[in-house]
Amino acid sequence: MSGWSEWPAPAKLNLFLRITGRRPDGYHDLQTVFRLLDWGDRIRLRLRDDGRIIRVGQSVAGVAPADDLAVRAALLLQRAANVQQGADIVVEKCIPAGAGFGGGSSDAATVLSALNLLWGAGLDEDALATLGLALGADVPVFVRGRNAWAEGVGEQLVPLRLPPAWYVLVDPGVHVPTARMFQAPELTRDAVPATMADFVSGATLGNAFEPVLRACEPAIDAAFRVLERIGSPRLTGSGSGCFVEFDERAAAQAGLAALPPDLHAWMAEGAARSPLHVAMDAWSGAVSGRNA
Repeated sequence: MSGWSEWPAPAKLNLFLRITGRRPDGYHDLQTVFRLLDWGDRIRLRLRDDGRIIRVGQSVAGVAPADDLAVRAALLLQRAANVQQGADIVVEKCIPAGAGFGGGSSDAATVLSALNLLWGAGLDEDALATLGLALGADVPVFVRGRNAWAEGVGEQLVPLRLPPAWYVLVDPGVHVPTARMFQAPELTRDAVPATMADFVSGATLGNAFEPVLRACEPAIDAAFRVLERIGSPRLTGSGSGCFVEFDERAAAQAGLAALPPDLHAWMAEGAARSPLHVAMDAWSGAVSGRNA
């Protein structure tokens, strides 16, 4: 399609998630490790000369165009960098909504980062991450494109080098609103802070939302029980998605093959670096080569 460019919007996992306190602004202090994956959505972009930002094709079910994170990201960048151009945006969804795999946040980060290149807006990574935080707490990690230890609301990031891993992922088909989960009275909000040393040592740090969701959503509890046959399942984020980690691809493939065929399950590899950043480097290299 003439004029279109295509960009990855990778999914993420939360390898653990603790809530260590409530902030004066009503939000919560968290601790987590973000793991980027080699699987996710795809974003296609085409520049416009009239300054309009248009979402082409189907929007996310139940989301008004004005609330679409991909559209909001483009408008935010356009205003912040005083860009006169516009863009057509196509989002090819693979990441299920409400499952905790970071789909909307990753889409927004990809639009911010890719349009920054295509428009020649010239914002650096810190500026883009700051814009991203205005769209959602998970957006900065996708903008920065590195696996990370995270604190605060998830925006205080320390890059982590994680070993190779493969994951069997499951979507139980339950859309879980994040706000509802944070309001649950049984949620543990005052966990003792963990350390990076705890995580590196292999300590079981857990996910604060797991017991809450398993108690109130039978489909999530059922998915955990099935996954226990192939390993130690974990919840990602505050959504319904769950996963089992494997050290080797063959073991993950065998685990996936052992699951019932009616379970919505698939496999993804952990990424050492965001596929988005790999694609942006390739684009920049190609442009430099043409201009040489």
